[in-house]
Amino acid sequence: MLLLLQSRGGQTAAELARELEVSVRTIHRDVDALSASGVPIYADRGPHGGIRLVDGYRTRLTGMTADEAEALFLSGLPGPAAELGLGTVVAAARLKVLAALPVELRARASRLVERFHLDAAAWYHADEPVPLLGPLSEAVWESQRIQIGYNRGDKTVDRILEPLGLVLKAGVWYLVAGADGQPRTYRVSRVTRVTALDERFDRPDEFDLAAFWTESSSAYERDTPNVEVVLRIAGERLPRLHGVVGDRPFDTMERLADPDPDGWLRVRLKLDWPNEVVSQILAVGPECELLEPAELREKIRMQARRVASHYDRAPSQPDADSGPAYSGSVDRSPVASGQAG
Repeated sequence: MLLLLQSRGGQTAAELARELEVSVRTIHRDVDALSASGVPIYADRGPHGGIRLVDGYRTRLTGMTADEAEALFLSGLPGPAAELGLGTVVAAARLKVLAALPVELRARASRLVERFHLDAAAWYHADEPVPLLGPLSEAVWESQRIQIGYNRGDKTVDRILEPLGLVLKAGVWYLVAGADGQPRTYRVSRVTRVTALDERFDRPDEFDLAAFWTESSSAYERDTPNVEVVLRIAGERLPRLHGVVGDRPFDTMERLADPDPDGWLRVRLKLDWPNEVVSQILAVGPECELLEPAELREKIRMQARRVASHYDRAPSQPDADSGPAYSGSVDRSPVASGQAG
């Protein structure tokens, strides 16, 4: 109850009872017990009343369980915190919490950090440069209007925004901001400049960043163009198909009972972005054949012929004065592959 009142301010007895799953009578009894023990807690009557703590009162860090201590230290992501300019702050906060924990919980939390590490980015994807994440986070925190330059791919446009929040999704930062009265999403790596305007804005009381992100993500997945395809594929190539198309199409894939002369599987699945399906199917390898739809099958046939035509003739030789030919060696160092830490 103390933690709820500290984090949310005044609460009615009914709200506390609902949150803590007890009766209103229990809430009143516990308030009396806390008051009797010296906690500066009081209840206001009236339509805007509620149970409150005296301004400035804070309880000490007590009552933390072993699971809570472990979860707290597992939740820290040093990379994103550093990008926000909070790396040293997070480290200092963890040290303070660690020092305040009992010896046994301290040992368990330390063991967890030694044994588990969270890496939010996907394989073979270098972190996107986000040099303007700091000014954006400050504008979010201060509820300050900003003017940004935003690279849409074909051109850079100017936008005046009311920044509402920042979201980290699979290693990519997104800015959620009000524009023309509606919240919209912008990829932070595409922001080319940020100018803070000399005006604040009132953050909408009803806006919930987590709820907006969940809803907009679902809408994005729902509205993404897709196409239904039928494939025949060797069973051992299913893991490769999974890696190429992703979790959602693979998990919803339907296996067909049609017999196959080579013992391959026949499957039906929906793939997003029809323009990318040809390259996806070719990336699975020769042990995968698209049967339907016919127009995509024709596109794959034509693409395969173009690729094969390059190998039907001898490789062209470079001119003598055009510089050194390719030596066959590949630099697979972390820097060359974009994986430098």
